[in-house]
Amino acid sequence: MTSLDNKVALITGGGGGIGSEIGRHLSALGATVVITHLGDVDKAHAEKAIASFSGDGHRMIQASVDSYDDNKRLAAVLDEKFGRLDLLVNNAGMTRFVDPDDLEGLDDALIDMIFKVNWRGSFSTIRALQGLLKKADDGLVINISSIAGTTGIGSNVAYCASKTAINTMTVSLARSLSPDIRMLAIAPGLVEGEYTKKLDAAWTREQEELTPLKRLTQASDVARAVVACATLLTFSTGCVIPVDGGRPLT
Repeated sequence: MTSLDNKVALITGGGGGIGSEIGRHLSALGATVVITHLGDVDKAHAEKAIASFSGDGHRMIQASVDSYDDNKRLAAVLDEKFGRLDLLVNNAGMTRFVDPDDLEGLDDALIDMIFKVNWRGSFSTIRALQGLLKKADDGLVINISSIAGTTGIGSNVAYCASKTAINTMTVSLARSLSPDIRMLAIAPGLVEGEYTKKLDAAWTREQEELTPLKRLTQASDVARAVVACATLLTFSTGCVIPVDGGRPLT
């Protein structure tokens, strides 16, 4: 039940910490993994990620998630190469820390960019790739959301709102795209990685202590949740699955 042999998976922003870990888990189970990247710096991360995947045949494609033209071109490449897509993981996202009390600090440009990448980007990839997903036996979209979408506590107010919007989109599209495509969202807590290294260490330790399972979410926790959605939770759609160590309980 856990084999992904002959499956094709696309991970947007797959060169980052979470995306590359998802790719490693999926490829270890036999999937062919495609990841998107942006410019030259992002390309270097993508190349490193691809090199860490199991098996061969994986590839990276330059595409900006918020560009529908890029996503249509991406769909054409995937159609030519594979003829279908089994799994889309909408992982690409962006944010910047702005204190919730600082309303002026959350300016229009930042708000628009957050929603452009986090929400519109996810919708754009689904819209462009739905035809390929419908060709699969069990087409699945997994949107990487966040605990911030339900708690309202995160890097900034707009980020929280964008993740709430992703959760709502997941439910809405689960209705409209069924039975051909299943829609799930995974909502991690604060993920330990490059982002947390930039945060105040004392605050980070406090978050660990406030989490009932006494640690932060790891990228591998998110990756295992993706694998579970793709291999075991085959009768689930329209769900937001928490991967947060019970943080909202405190």
